[in-house]
Amino acid sequence: MTWGPLGRWRPHGFTAPGLGEPALDRILYEHALLGLRVQVVVRLTLAVFMTLVVALDPPAHLLVPTWAVVGAYVLWAVASIVPARHAGRRTLYWAWLALLVDLVALTTVASFAAASDATSWTSDVLLTGFALLPMAAATQLRPAVCAAIAVPTALVFFVTSAAARTANGEPWSSVSLHTMVIAGLGLAAVLLSRVARSRVITIASLARERAQLLDDALRVEARERQALAEALHDGALQYVLGARAEMDAVRRGDPVAIDRVEVALAESGRLLRSTLTALTPAVLEHHGLAVAVTELARTAQASSGVTVLVDAAAWPDRPTPVDRLLFAAARELLTNVIKHARAHRVELTLEYADGRARLIVVDDGIGVAEDDVSGERLDAQMATGHLGLASRRVRLAAAGGSLSVRARPGGGTVAIATVPADR
Repeated sequence: MTWGPLGRWRPHGFTAPGLGEPALDRILYEHALLGLRVQVVVRLTLAVFMTLVVALDPPAHLLVPTWAVVGAYVLWAVASIVPARHAGRRTLYWAWLALLVDLVALTTVASFAAASDATSWTSDVLLTGFALLPMAAATQLRPAVCAAIAVPTALVFFVTSAAARTANGEPWSSVSLHTMVIAGLGLAAVLLSRVARSRVITIASLARERAQLLDDALRVEARERQALAEALHDGALQYVLGARAEMDAVRRGDPVAIDRVEVALAESGRLLRSTLTALTPAVLEHHGLAVAVTELARTAQASSGVTVLVDAAAWPDRPTPVDRLLFAAARELLTNVIKHARAHRVELTLEYADGRARLIVVDDGIGVAEDDVSGERLDAQMATGHLGLASRRVRLAAAGGSLSVRARPGGGTVAIATVPADR
């Protein structure tokens, strides 16, 4: 079975459009089966109710046909346990048709009782059982099916109550008010079914987003490891191999070879320190984000000539749980500005208030098109190996935060990274 648009069930495999993953399909399917089991419990309750009513207050006429219908319904209610325990593709369709059987059985017994004489209250008591039918229909998370049961239930209740007036002497005003109550219960059941369906779809959507976020995070981690391996291989490792190749000349006392080895080792050491600093800046660990970002801005300004200003007045002067996350975002955003924005001035602002930590990066560069920072574009960039903003967005989202990049009025770009301060 499948959950189609607007919550309609249909055959051909259980696939939820817009959700997709088998795990999410299973969520919807299991909720529907749970509703089916609740429906079976309501049906058994109705069967017991009908049995007790006929046993304790038997109708004066048509007693044998009444017991025959009640007995058949009891067997039907018990038999309905089997498909609920061994659900298959057609089980949910069967559940909708079973509701019609419940309505027909209760209507038949109430009609037989209505043919009794004025001393019997059997039909009057049986009519209250109609209230259970919309409740049973609401369990299947299909408002249309629930309405298809609730409307006939209210109509049949009115007709049966009108026919039973001879036996119980109920006035028309009472019949109308009781019908209104049944109709109200039917409407409540339809709305309840709609709310329950909406919640299930929301849960499935959240599960989908969580699964997608986990997949994105794993891809980002794999890409970052690959990028780190490539940087080490193409940088420091090449200098070390070059120094090793010069060892024979060094053993012969060639002063030029010694100089080349010294340069190679010095350069490899510089590259290794740069890599380690990029991974875990020592200043971040000891002094917190404000000092680390200030140092990052000073280095970027010295190497690029771009004016980089930092405002950390609203940031605590101590390490926080989000320092690593926002430092990585600041480094990536600042690198993007220097490489691509052709900016002359960049402002980085750190804010820590109201349970949220925020990094704001504003530049006066060429700006950015909306399509360049859309979720789909970032996902495509990450899939092809271009991590950048896509990886930062995934990391922030995994921590309950977000990254927004938009054009700045008057030119330039504004990037805002936020994350819960107590993540």
